[in-house]
Amino acid sequence: MAKVTRNRGILCEIEASYGTDPTPTASANYIRCRSLEIEPLQADTVERETIRPYFGNYDILLANQRVALTIEVELAGSGSAGTAPAWDPLMRSCANSVTTVADTSVTYAPESSTHESCTIYYFDDGIRHEVKGNRGSWSLSAEVGQIPILTFSMIGIFASPADVSLGAVTEQNQAAPVLFKNGNTTSFEIFGFAGALQSYSFDCNNESVYRELVGGTKEVLITDRKPGGSMTIEAVSLSDHNFFTDATGSSTGSNDFQHGQTAGNICTFSCPQTDIGSIGYEDSDGVRMLNLPFVALPTSAGNNEYSLAIT
Repeated sequence: MAKVTRNRGILCEIEASYGTDPTPTASANYIRCRSLEIEPLQADTVERETIRPYFGNYDILLANQRVALTIEVELAGSGSAGTAPAWDPLMRSCANSVTTVADTSVTYAPESSTHESCTIYYFDDGIRHEVKGNRGSWSLSAEVGQIPILTFSMIGIFASPADVSLGAVTEQNQAAPVLFKNGNTTSFEIFGFAGALQSYSFDCNNESVYRELVGGTKEVLITDRKPGGSMTIEAVSLSDHNFFTDATGSSTGSNDFQHGQTAGNICTFSCPQTDIGSIGYEDSDGVRMLNLPFVALPTSAGNNEYSLAIT
């Protein structure tokens, strides 16, 4: 029987110890996705290049067998302040700590050690890929008139798939998203200036590597990050704010915005130490725009380049 592409879904749960399956369930661990892609078997190809008296291909062996997943979800909270959203295991598996204040907030921030991991069950119309030990990177994209999106790029340990159906799911802790637009999105500032924002992108840029050494364990490691992004705002008079001075100077400034206005679905993103790069001009409907690329820097305390708070 033919398999239908649309009949896909994932379950995801944090692992208590790396690579140990916590057995996510359709009633507790389903994540509603906007886009879902899988490379069900990634590997390094090794050829048996033996000497022989004829032409032709060599046998191949597959080393470092792993799985890559790209998962997009809508930027939205759980609907209840202080309750983590359904995509919480993915964010925590991208080298982020989580701080929860009951009935108030859930805040994610980068960390440089003791990284968590998750198990993902990927279902493709009756076929289940059980992917353990997932870690990866994440990014955020938002444009006026669109739903903001979180993208998770995960790598996990390969295991042979099986004929298992997803079955009925329970959708929870994923509030309805709101459009990125005036009124829904507020409190935008860059270097203390409240500009007119058209689009915003951010990428954590984690470096993830799969390792499988003799005498060691199969594991995905996160070894560094280089967070940064870009934003497009309406150009203003230099007397209002001179971004060229910000870019060429040695000082950093904050950039942040709040998306959503209802408790449980308010997402506040902040990069407290922003360093602006090479500025560019753009056009939008005949209006001059500034493209401001940036990197997010840590202070000497470390692990404070950005935060994402859900309140």
